[in-house]
Order: sequence, then structure tokens, then C-alpha cells
Amino acid sequence: MAANGGTKAILAALGANAGIAVAKFVGFLITGSSSMLAESVHSVADTSNQGLLLLGQRTAKRAATKQHPFGYGRDRYFYSFIVALMLFTLGSVFALYEGVHKVQHPEDLSSPLVAVAILVVAIALETYSFATAIKESRALKGERTWWGFIRQSKTPELPVVLLEDAGALFGLVFALIGVGLSVVTGDPVWDGIGTLMIGVLLGMIAITLIIEMKSLLIGEGSGESELATIERLLAQGDVERVIHVRTQYIGPDELLIAAKLAMRTGLGVTEVARAIDDAERRVRDAVPAARLMYLEPDLDRSRV
Repeated sequence: MAANGGTKAILAALGANAGIAVAKFVGFLITGSSSMLAESVHSVADTSNQGLLLLGQRTAKRAATKQHPFGYGRDRYFYSFIVALMLFTLGSVFALYEGVHKVQHPEDLSSPLVAVAILVVAIALETYSFATAIKESRALKGERTWWGFIRQSKTPELPVVLLEDAGALFGLVFALIGVGLSVVTGDPVWDGIGTLMIGVLLGMIAITLIIEMKSLLIGEGSGESELATIERLLAQGDVERVIHVRTQYIGPDELLIAAKLAMRTGLGVTEVARAIDDAERRVRDAVPAARLMYLEPDLDRSRV
């Protein structure tokens, strides 16, 4: 579900951003609006980003090798991290540079109504893309808040698309405000201020994504609720208690679990093996992502 839902949201964003980028560039060439140019570069960056997310999903499906025995699931984290960097460099930094330039050297807009019309259409397309991302994210979000989902999700594509689309929508509103105030007041400096607002917004989103994707890339374990479930299911039957457990997501849908288990005294080799198999089955039934499990039986030395 995560992969399919993520792909649908990515494709919706890809189509919307590609069309919007072309329209914005045309609008910039007609009007000379810096906020239109900033938004054009933003849409080009977003279109490239969606391509990178799709590439990450594809390369992550490669079979494990001797050099990479746990597979390539983290490719999705890597490409999502690259997307965050691109959003910062191509989106935020460019918009800030262009905004400062236009504030210092404001230029009158040509055919501002063309810019307004293009921005209104772009807002409608981005709203569709954002609505698709929200719809595809609901199943994974569960009872968490949207901020909690972005912070805790192990599936990187949906949080990336959600924040990108939210940034695009607010950026379009800022561009519309900048162009509108420039027309109403006759002062083109507002166009530059709108561009600066876009740059600050994209910078905040990019930094948030960089922090979250870096955390996933270097390895995150199960959340508190999931870890408690794993420990509870392991400590049943002939397993008296969990001595220690370590977890790590090596891909959005692949969890590695390593644990040392205190077994009931007096068990034979066959009984220990059966108890380990039962513990693995209990955990996998409740946590489907737990594909790799290494359980080590031991004596409960705390009672010795």
C-alpha cells in the first residue's frame, strides 16, 4: 500500500508541476515578474524531484547481493534526501537571491493580469495534487497528527510530496499577493517581497525534510508503540522475557529485529528452536515489515 499510494501521489504531483512550470515560465516571459520566475524554478525543481522519487522506488526493488546483503531499500531514503537538498538549493536559495535583487532594483510588471490568471490556474492544479497526496497518506497516517505523520513515517515519498505540495500552494499564494499588491499600489517592490516570502517558506520546508530524511537514511528503529508490541509478542510461551532488542528500518517496508531472549529452563534443543519459530511468527503476524529477525536464546541469568 505504501509504495502504490506513494507512486500515485508522486505521479499526480509530477503531472501538475510539469504543466505549471511551463505556464509559469510563459507568464514570467510576458510579465517579467520575479515571483513568477521564482515559482517557475520552484516548479521545475519539484518536477525533477518527483522524477528522483520514482527513480528511488525503482532502484530500491533491486535484489540483495553479496555486497548489499540487506538489499537496496534505503535507496528511497537516499533519493528523498537528494530531493530535500534540491528543494533548498534550486528553490529556496534562488528565490531568496531573486527576491533581494528585485527589492533592491524593482522593475515594473508587464501584463500583470496574465500572471494573475496563470497563478490562479496553478493554484487549482496544485490543490488537486495536494488533495491526492492527502488521500493517499490517510491510511498510513492513522490516528497521528499530520505533523506526527511527517516526523514518524518510514515511507519517505508521501511526507516529501505533502510538504512540497503545501509549499507550492503557499508559494503560489505569496506570488499572487506580491503581483496583486504591485498592481494595486503601483510599486513593483511588492513582487520582490513576495519572492522573498517564497524563498523563506521553501527554506523552512527543505530544512525540515533534510533533517527527517537524514534520520531515516542513517537508520531509525521502531516507534515506541511498535517496539512495545514486538517486546510483548516475543515474551510469550517458552520465552520468559526479552533481555534486549534492537530494531532498524533498512527500508520503508523492511524492519530488522535482533533480540536476545531468556528461555524457560529445562528446554531441549528442539523445543528452543520451536519457541524461536513461534516468536518470529507472532511478531510477523502483527508487524508485517519485520522481514529480517535474528533471535538469540539465552538463560535468564538475573535469576541465577
